[in-house]
Amino acid sequence: MMRYGVDLRRFNTFGLPAVAEQYLPLTDLAQLEGEEFRQAPDLVLGGGSNLLLLEDLPGLTVHVLLSGITWSDGKGRFRVAAGADWNQFVRYTLERGFVGMENLILIPGTVGAAPVQNIGAYGAEVAEFITAVHAWEYGVGPVDLSPADCAFGYRDSRFKREPGRYLITAVSFDLSTPRALKLDYGAIRGELDRLGIEQPTATDVANAVTGIRRSKLPDWFLLGNSGSFFKNPVVARSTYERLLQTHSDLPAYPIDEAHVKLPAGWLIDRAGLRGQGNERVGTYDRQALVLVNRGGACGRDVLDFSKRIQDTVAEQFGVQLEREVQLVGGM
Repeated sequence: MMRYGVDLRRFNTFGLPAVAEQYLPLTDLAQLEGEEFRQAPDLVLGGGSNLLLLEDLPGLTVHVLLSGITWSDGKGRFRVAAGADWNQFVRYTLERGFVGMENLILIPGTVGAAPVQNIGAYGAEVAEFITAVHAWEYGVGPVDLSPADCAFGYRDSRFKREPGRYLITAVSFDLSTPRALKLDYGAIRGELDRLGIEQPTATDVANAVTGIRRSKLPDWFLLGNSGSFFKNPVVARSTYERLLQTHSDLPAYPIDEAHVKLPAGWLIDRAGLRGQGNERVGTYDRQALVLVNRGGACGRDVLDFSKRIQDTVAEQFGVQLEREVQLVGGM
């Protein structure tokens, strides 16, 4: 049922104030046949974990609350409704003995949002496991898109590059192929060693990742945030080698022969910005990559502080950081 003048503060993990002029919960696929979906709404809202709301929102906000998991063959193939909680789905696969999702545990948000950003963590990306994205194409109707159709990239996809074309209704995954555990990214091996685990299972890796994330990331219920605010920048290997001359401990992850990925959190931290900010917004004191709402912040406060971080890192390292979060509202 359509509602009017809805406060979205509790529907975004930053806890930022914004009022939706029109708010429509999407709980049934039959609703897509209505007049409201002949063209794209002004905002499609999932878990609100990757949004920076800059102002009150005119027009229609659709909140995707479609739910349900279908485990079709018992062999690792799943179809999951877009409104399902991502972390709960990861736990669902682990409880049934499937390997693959363990590095992606504890990422906030919904399953439908995962392909948009091609979410990733600790050496894994969701695109590795997707076999199809099921969507409503405005003006066309239901469509099924293959991974190639989705044009996945690093924290990128067709859905991100073509906003207003599709509303994701469900995602299909295949975990039936045996996979080796990914243990060499971040502090996973160190955490497993600390726990005394020499031959880890997927659940052990998930528990290790959970421990690492909880040690670095604040609970958004207590301290508003969107997780990692910036992408890890991909730079030319020559740029990395130049930076090594003055920063010999700079970590890097090879992409190909010509490019490496640098940890944005390290750059922000080394720029002296971890724990910095003001009474409303700042970087988290345990992880510089996370911006937090310290109380009473609005979207403009967060945006302005993020620009300060970008400018400082560019000045000190010659590297431009790109925001992961989606800006919603006037610039």
